[in-house]
Amino acid sequence: METVLILQAEPSDPRNARPIQALLPDAPALVAQLGGEVAATLSAALERVIAMAASGQVEREGLRMLREEIDLARRAGIMGQQLIRLRGGQLQLAPERLDLTAALREALLQRGREIQARGVQVRQTFGAAQVRCDATLLFSLLQTMIDWSFEHARSRVDLSLSIKSWPAHARLRSTFAHRPLDEAEATGELVGELEEPSLNTMSWRLLQETAAALGLNLERKDNPARTEMTLEFPETLAPSLLGFTLNASDEPAPQVRNEFPLAGRHVIVLAARREVRNTVREALRNMGLVLDFVTTVQQAQELLQEAMPHALIYEGALGGDDFERLRTDLLAEAPKLALVCIAERGHAFEVLNVGGRQVASVGRDAVVESLPAALLFELTRSA
Repeated sequence: METVLILQAEPSDPRNARPIQALLPDAPALVAQLGGEVAATLSAALERVIAMAASGQVEREGLRMLREEIDLARRAGIMGQQLIRLRGGQLQLAPERLDLTAALREALLQRGREIQARGVQVRQTFGAAQVRCDATLLFSLLQTMIDWSFEHARSRVDLSLSIKSWPAHARLRSTFAHRPLDEAEATGELVGELEEPSLNTMSWRLLQETAAALGLNLERKDNPARTEMTLEFPETLAPSLLGFTLNASDEPAPQVRNEFPLAGRHVIVLAARREVRNTVREALRNMGLVLDFVTTVQQAQELLQEAMPHALIYEGALGGDDFERLRTDLLAEAPKLALVCIAERGHAFEVLNVGGRQVASVGRDAVVESLPAALLFELTRSA
């Protein structure tokens, strides 16, 4: 027996209509859950530190697990910030025509090293689908879906993208085993509960909220060993199915703009001097970015081994052989990576040719005023 949890933005039967927020936890419950998840991961990290101090030995595996525990707490905090933004009433959507298939593949590509490190296989079955959606929020949705799926998957995640013929709605599915089948049979849990509570983590809550903000239908089916999540996109453009060609002029111009066009993007800032880091932090404070600050090329290399960011902001004074090797390796792996250099002097934002590639450059005296525009320029150009 399977149970189904459904979020539906526009119920088809008015008699069964139910406000979408009624299916989401209230604010106190979310705060309690966030506090619980952060406390649990930090407590585990503290115990590990105490054990290392007592033994006097620091092993590579122990450090790796410590880093993962701290990163889990950090991610939970970031998700809490995103939930606050979604519920704060400040979000304005700018729907546009988007290639959902390409967006999904790009999201998986950016998380490739992280997925590989987890040892979880991905089976992809993607059809062609175009939707009308806010680009920034769609990207955040896909990243959150990946987070949630690989957070719980045992060995493999099956991702599929198809179009339901009538009405023509794109369907994105993620299916995985969250518990070994023999373990479920051994415990006698063959029927299952109303839902699998262990799957309701902060990443699931953020997925719920983002789907609700976009007006998508979100459905989850749980059984004791396996779960299936389906996202349905009501505003799907399917020329091949509907028998007409959609021209750009057919699309209404968006009436509003997204006040946080880069929200959720991951940016690494490589700057040795504290005053430079503080200036960059101030310049980007209200952009909703996920920022990581490092002071040396080696620290940047270690961070980049975990996940590829969307952009790298670096202090021009750090240029040297080590940095050039890092830059060359990064561009070989991610040719479209956005790069922004903070020049030692100047008041200008300009585009320079560095190593045969154009790079946005902002003078130190213009960071607060010009860095947001330079970063937006680079990320838009590399999209």
